Amino acid sequence: MKLAVSGTYSAGKTMTVMALAHHTGVPRTLAKTIREILPLAVPGKSLAQCTPAEYLQLAVRRHVGRAVEEALHPDGFISDGSSLQEWIYGAARGMYGMDPSSTSHLERVPEAAKTQEMRFFEDVVAQFGHAFRQHVKASFDAYVHLRNELPLSADGHRPMNDRFRATCDEMLLGTLDELEIPYHVVGGTLGERLRQIVEIFDFPTVMDVEEAIARAGEEYARIDKRLETARASAA
Repeated sequence: MKLAVSGTYSAGKTMTVMALAHHTGVPRTLAKTIREILPLAVPGKSLAQCTPAEYLQLAVRRHVGRAVEEALHPDGFISDGSSLQEWIYGAARGMYGMDPSSTSHLERVPEAAKTQEMRFFEDVVAQFGHAFRQHVKASFDAYVHLRNELPLSADGHRPMNDRFRATCDEMLLGTLDELEIPYHVVGGTLGERLRQIVEIFDFPTVMDVEEAIARAGEEYARIDKRLETARASAA
């Protein structure tokens, strides 16, 4: 089973994937996250400060990293999201601007206010979308989609607003319908999510839910959560 756990910013994907991998023994992919890529790709900048061209570089790096990791597990894996998210996050930035947290008062960025650079960015992201959709269609058997039940994390890593997050959710589920990739929407506590996913896919388990969550918590605690700019200056 090649399974993606999807959801937008702050949906709890990473902890769910970590705990699910411990619970079932199915390996998880280990592609670098955007917060890990940023200090290498765009030193000294946060995601909110990235230009359209810099975002495109990040999206390509993230997609390539995902594809490499997926190829390392031909017998199955659990993935923290998929390349659809890099495309959708880019497409949504065409609607809400490169820093969606600064446009929360707007329904959308008016077309007349878009620069030539942003219009070109939208065209390139649309082309990425063709390639990324084809890759995902060929690479995944199913998706688990996490409901937006958790508040947005105000940790400085996630430039967004609730409207942006809802738009990304809608685009993602619509794309899965278009690609005819089966998906199941789950929610509840982390333990409830794990039990639902195991039941849906009839996964075997190698440890109980509580131990899996504890191990995932230890793993999650080791993630460097400093802002990208702080990590760049310390490197």
